[in-house]
Amino acid sequence: MGFTIGGSRELRSGSRRRGRASECTLVAEFTGLWGWDVVPGARAAAHTCSCGRAGCPAPGAHPFDFAPVVPAGATLDEVGKVWARFPGAAAMLRVGAAFDVIEVPEAAGRQALVRLERMGLPLGPVALTPSGRAQFFVAPGAAAELPVLLYRMGWDGAELDLCGLGAGEHITAPPFDRGGLGPVRWLRAPDVDMASAVREPPEARLLLGTLAYMAHRAPLGGCTGVAD
Repeated sequence: MGFTIGGSRELRSGSRRRGRASECTLVAEFTGLWGWDVVPGARAAAHTCSCGRAGCPAPGAHPFDFAPVVPAGATLDEVGKVWARFPGAAAMLRVGAAFDVIEVPEAAGRQALVRLERMGLPLGPVALTPSGRAQFFVAPGAAAELPVLLYRMGWDGAELDLCGLGAGEHITAPPFDRGGLGPVRWLRAPDVDMASAVREPPEARLLLGTLAYMAHRAPLGGCTGVAD
C-alpha cells in the first residue's frame, strides 16, 4: 500500500517540523546548559551559499547578516522564535565571550588530546571540522594572548600550524554542516561530568605547550574561524 500525494506531503512536512524541533533543542542546550552565545548561520549546497550573496567568500560557514545573537541562558521557546525566522540555519557559536579556541590540524589535535588526558590536565570540549581541524575550547582572551604565550614558551620563531580564534569570530557547532563539506563533530563532547570545564574552560597556557609541539610536526594549514 503506497502513500497518496497528499499523505507524502504531510509526511515530509512532519519530518521538517521534527528536524526544526531537534535543532532548536540542541541550540537551547548550547545556550541554557553550557552558556554559549549562538547565531543562526548559512548553509551551502553545490558551492552556493544560502545567504544569497553572489561570490560569498565563505559559503555555508558564516552567520547570516543581521541575524540576532541567541544569548547564553536563552530558553527553548526563545530559541524557537529566532530559528523560526531562519529555517534550516546552521548554529554558529560566538567565540570570545564564554570561550576562545586554539585550532590545530586533526592529527596533531588527536595526539595532543591523548597526551593531555594522560597528564590529567583540565580539558574543555574539542570540536573537529570536516576540513580536518581540531578546535580546543579554552578560556576567553587566549587568542589575544597567544603571541606572548608562544614567546614565553620558546615557540615564537617556529613554524606552527596553530592559531587562536577569539572575539568577533564564529565556529560551526557540531553536528551542523560546515561549508557543504559535512558535519562538524565532537572529538571531546561536552557532558555533565565535565560541566565545570565547559562553563569555565582551561587556561590556554596549560595546553599550549603540548598543542604547539604536536602542531610543529604537522604541515602548515589555515584556521577556519569566521569574523563578524
